[in-house]
Amino acid sequence: METLTFNQKLGRFIVNWIFLMLVWIMFTTTFASHEILIGLITTGLISLFSIRLFTCCNISILSPVKIFWMIWYLGVFTVALIKANLDVARRVISPELPINPGIVKFKTKLKTNYAKMVLANSITLTPGTLSIDIVDDTFYIHWIDVKTTNPEEAFKEIAEDFEKVLLKIF
Repeated sequence: METLTFNQKLGRFIVNWIFLMLVWIMFTTTFASHEILIGLITTGLISLFSIRLFTCCNISILSPVKIFWMIWYLGVFTVALIKANLDVARRVISPELPINPGIVKFKTKLKTNYAKMVLANSITLTPGTLSIDIVDDTFYIHWIDVKTTNPEEAFKEIAEDFEKVLLKIF
């Protein structure tokens, strides 16, 4: 296990606490003072005991620039999600449309495991694609309609838009 400095632990604690507090507020759907106080205490304790387990990032992830790119990423993901849903729905409604399922691979420039996990989950959540494996910097993706087996072209079709933004966040 990695040894964390006090500042790293504090940064991870704060990031985790803020995230958990946002989740608390979403679930309680109230800003009543007693709910906020209980939430601060509960999420603070959870954050304290889970610094090493659940937090990937330090306090720099909360910089305004990175928050902007996270919001931008949600937009990029939403557009890709809508386009992929429409494509898969079209294939279901019109069974005569050809499908060409297969597995493609491509390399990523992302360095951290967390960034790779975000990319893999984004690909999996987009209908028509499924992340199968990640080996070092190579992704293996099941694609409902393989348009190319060329790794560079497959990357452009499946992951390029996601990776461009993720590189600015992580």
